[in-house]
Amino acid sequence: MKLGVFTVLFSGKPFEEMLDYVKDAGLQAVEIGTGGNPGTAHCDVDELLESEEKRKIFLEKIESRGLTISAFSCHDNPISPDRAHAQKSHDTFIKTVRLAELLNVPVVNTFSGVPGSNEDSKLPNWPVTPWPTEYSDILEWQWEKKLIPYWKEQGQFAKDHGVKVGLELHAGFLVHTPYTMLKLREATNDAIGANLDPSHLWWQGIDPVAAIKILGKENAIHHFHAKDTYIDQDNVNMYGLTDMQAYSKVQTRAWSFRSVGYGHSIQEWSNIVSALRTYGYDYVISIEHEDPIMSIDEGFKAAVRNLKAVNIEQSLDNMWWA
Repeated sequence: MKLGVFTVLFSGKPFEEMLDYVKDAGLQAVEIGTGGNPGTAHCDVDELLESEEKRKIFLEKIESRGLTISAFSCHDNPISPDRAHAQKSHDTFIKTVRLAELLNVPVVNTFSGVPGSNEDSKLPNWPVTPWPTEYSDILEWQWEKKLIPYWKEQGQFAKDHGVKVGLELHAGFLVHTPYTMLKLREATNDAIGANLDPSHLWWQGIDPVAAIKILGKENAIHHFHAKDTYIDQDNVNMYGLTDMQAYSKVQTRAWSFRSVGYGHSIQEWSNIVSALRTYGYDYVISIEHEDPIMSIDEGFKAAVRNLKAVNIEQSLDNMWWA
């Protein structure tokens, strides 16, 4: 497997400076934002769609440094009840898929999205309990009337353009567990899969290795984010895992995102890497750094160091001892 980075981390660096920094860190891939929450610091989608020459230059700057693009990312809410927001998210996704096809980028990462509770809603609604039964009714409506119809169409669009969709299993959106991922995949097509990020699994009480086994058996892992989570049990006892405090409240939050190895042991990360390889994932491990107590540079370098220590780069041709 290759190591890469989600370059939104380096949005403050010019494109080529960012690429040099990534190359010098010994990585082999970049995941680039094309709009939505990741922004467009390193990729002007409209400009690249309009000009074959600019696409050629863009790709040459990446490939000349021995790097590849693991994915384009446009995480947003394409089924938001705010119709203007939903339309903007959708348009960005469509453009990103088209650009991915032109540049032979195999994956586009985003969120599944979450609608409101009915057609007249103004804000998103994320049900998390089946009772009172109104919540179950809302969830059924969301899936049947919004989520499945949208991703049936967009999943087919992506497949027609030779692109896989990596939906990040993220709380606040309808696809946030292995079950919801596979449920949507079954209702759409196999272009729909996971951009699996263990940091969002740990705080839900989901073992990432188990999730890899579940999704890997279905060939449903299209991309992988490397980010850790520290769970403070004392604070969990006070606030619960659905803690709504700001991420900056590190001392009192139930959980906080951390750089790789600072929430869970290197042994656990070794188990994750081994599970990925065992269950058929042999693509890119893309570092995402959102650590609230480490600088960009230090947190990134720590993740690189710890992942290099456990990554499995080479494929086994045969079991020479058996």
